[in-house]
Amino acid sequence: MKLKLKIWRQKNAKAKGKFVDYILDDVSPEMSFLEMLDALNEKLITGGDEPVAFEHDCREGICGCCSLYINGRPHGPAEKTTTCELHMRSFKDGDTIVVEPFRAKAFPIIKDLIVDRYAFDKIIQSGGFINVNAGAAQDANTILISKEDADEAMDSATCIGCGACVAACKNASAMLFVSAKVSQFALLEQGKVEAKERVQAMVAKMDELGFGNCTNTYACEAECPKGISVANIARMNREFLTAKLT
Repeated sequence: MKLKLKIWRQKNAKAKGKFVDYILDDVSPEMSFLEMLDALNEKLITGGDEPVAFEHDCREGICGCCSLYINGRPHGPAEKTTTCELHMRSFKDGDTIVVEPFRAKAFPIIKDLIVDRYAFDKIIQSGGFINVNAGAAQDANTILISKEDADEAMDSATCIGCGACVAACKNASAMLFVSAKVSQFALLEQGKVEAKERVQAMVAKMDELGFGNCTNTYACEAECPKGISVANIARMNREFLTAKLT
């Protein structure tokens, strides 16, 4: 395939960025999106130009590093797919593909397509953990947790912190991410000891870092590569209100 790429280039956080056009020939439909960017960078380096900076690690849809805004959607056109899992067969010969970084006040651009998502780490550090000394693994029957609650907690824990929810939200809200991290503990007995302190601290940190509020458009759930449910936001709100009242 022959593709026209419009890629955001920005030298550093303080520099003024712009879209730069590139033409890439002989793109295999079997390439992943990141492999296509690798091919572009090889072409740029061979020609003496600076390669496009983008972030990646596992390339298996686990780490969340590969977050890109592709043709107006976080991670691109495929549903429940990270950028590294997106393949070029999702595009057609002659397509123009617009690639840019996530846009959010709390995710400042570092260079080109790389943003600083350390804000998510700060939210986790504020309370996304438990202080219980678990010791050796207990027999599964000693802590009674329903199958439904265990499954829901695991579903919440699958959030990879990629930031697609923030990028999809018109207010750059992080409530889906925060609520998923609250839920994975709130549903389990081990997490209920510090539940009140946890939810208040994480919500306060989220607000402090400049994330917006939720307006219930469900765009976050629609674009989440792991399909995290907005039902978590309702649970977080209940947890937060209960903590404030008690």
